[in-house]
Amino acid sequence: MSTDTSTLSREQLAEKVAADIAPGSYVNLGIGQPTKVSDFLDPEQGVTLHTENGMLGMGPQAHGEDIDEDLINAGKIPVTETFGTSYFHHADSFAMMRGGHLDVCVLGAFQVSAAGDLANWSTGAPDAIPAVGGAMDLAIGAKDVFVMMSLFAKDGSPKIVPTLTYPATGLGCVTRVYSDHGVFLLSSDEEGAPVVTLREAYGLTPEEIAERLDVEVVDGTGSAV
Repeated sequence: MSTDTSTLSREQLAEKVAADIAPGSYVNLGIGQPTKVSDFLDPEQGVTLHTENGMLGMGPQAHGEDIDEDLINAGKIPVTETFGTSYFHHADSFAMMRGGHLDVCVLGAFQVSAAGDLANWSTGAPDAIPAVGGAMDLAIGAKDVFVMMSLFAKDGSPKIVPTLTYPATGLGCVTRVYSDHGVFLLSSDEEGAPVVTLREAYGLTPEEIAERLDVEVVDGTGSAV
């Protein structure tokens, strides 16, 4: 396990996610922070990006003269095309998501439980605007769900939790969490109990991270941190 004295920036986090995506994967990048991952994908990886508004073969975010206002991703951010880009109906796009054709989706989150449950569409506040969108389809349809988020909320409370306290988006779907303080792998043991493995730590020692989380954390050997 690597430990660094500084936390990861959003760019560094996106670069780590990009490096962990297997060559040849079909990937959907969620709105917000996950969009940055496209800037760090190596063309030699052969990763094909999907966006739920009907595009397969999306390139990085467009800038300057490359901006085409009619060419946007699901978050309404101008993007570029790659060779062989295709376009299709919204319904076909969701059929790809729901049919298990995506290898990875990268999403933001408010909370992730130790069992891999995802909450990313509402805090449950009375004035919260429901905005689940296609996240529920991506969470259940993709073979792997990577989450990018800060490890702690503004009040210092952990965002990896024993059980969700916010409305769920999908259950048992998250396999990895990439945070400013560490990279976590979520799995289960032979009896089906959740296992949270800290792969890398940043800004805090593994022991400090484990102390601040309300879930048991193990290292790469399976030993408690």
